[in-house]
Amino acid sequence: MDQALPVSGTYVCHGITWASADPRLLLAPVTGGPLVYAPVMGRRLSYQVSGTGRWCIGRYRFADRVRVEAVACPDRAPAEVGGQCPACAGRDDFRFAHRFHSGGHVPDSLAAYMAQPHWLYLATFADGTTKIGTAAEPRKRSRLDEQGALIATYLARSADGRAVRFLEDALTRQLGLTQTVRAAAKLTALAELRDLAPADTAHHQHLDRATAALSGLNVPATPEPWTPPGEGELLRTPETGRALYPHDPRSGEHGLTVLSCLGSQVLATLDGDGEQLPYLLDLGTLKGRRIVLGAQFSSPPAAVQSALF
Repeated sequence: MDQALPVSGTYVCHGITWASADPRLLLAPVTGGPLVYAPVMGRRLSYQVSGTGRWCIGRYRFADRVRVEAVACPDRAPAEVGGQCPACAGRDDFRFAHRFHSGGHVPDSLAAYMAQPHWLYLATFADGTTKIGTAAEPRKRSRLDEQGALIATYLARSADGRAVRFLEDALTRQLGLTQTVRAAAKLTALAELRDLAPADTAHHQHLDRATAALSGLNVPATPEPWTPPGEGELLRTPETGRALYPHDPRSGEHGLTVLSCLGSQVLATLDGDGEQLPYLLDLGTLKGRRIVLGAQFSSPPAAVQSALF
């Protein structure tokens, strides 16, 4: 996973991954072959989106009893429901994970994966929205890094994936916590970030309530703060000026250099735009798009105002 950002070629983009402990663009060469894990921090990313369609983002397979890994679609086929082609969806045993604790079909590989320890966590975003979630032991770090949260805490370690999902559902019901936060809401919240205090207050209020709720379920809470990755420091700093990127990353051509990354949200400068504030955009929107990389591509000029007044 040490590839440099390719300077040219056509790829199906799988979005941003933190599986390597730093943000990387996950790319499937349309000519075939393994996925490319390309670092983005401090790199110039210049590309043109090819067409308007969505392409299959492959599937996950179990590399051993405790790890999953991404696999490119062998046919680089058009996407259908869920961002996959029917062939990849049919071979993706991990798709049963979210309903694992509710009964139904459980492939042997998934049962083995779910038998390992899992973590229950709280993650709070720039507007104070707080979600509850779970992560398998090998994904303890990367799962939270990819969320794009400002603050997070591991609540408790559970014996397996079934037990942790029952806890997740119980706290969702008792505390009204969400299990999902839309990427667009995360982007808007970061654009409007002026003060860390509201998010910090919201997180600790939810943490106190979650700890009490776990106690009521006779589950010992063992709060452990998540340490945010350094790559997101500028985005977590309210004093860092930023402007929403004025173009749609999913069409046309773009050229930018990434300064900071939080989840899939990035702060970037454009070519020859040294006097302008850095721009905020979500590279996760490229997921399933076919992009052509090339040094000749650049973003159209635009005059925009800061998202922070």
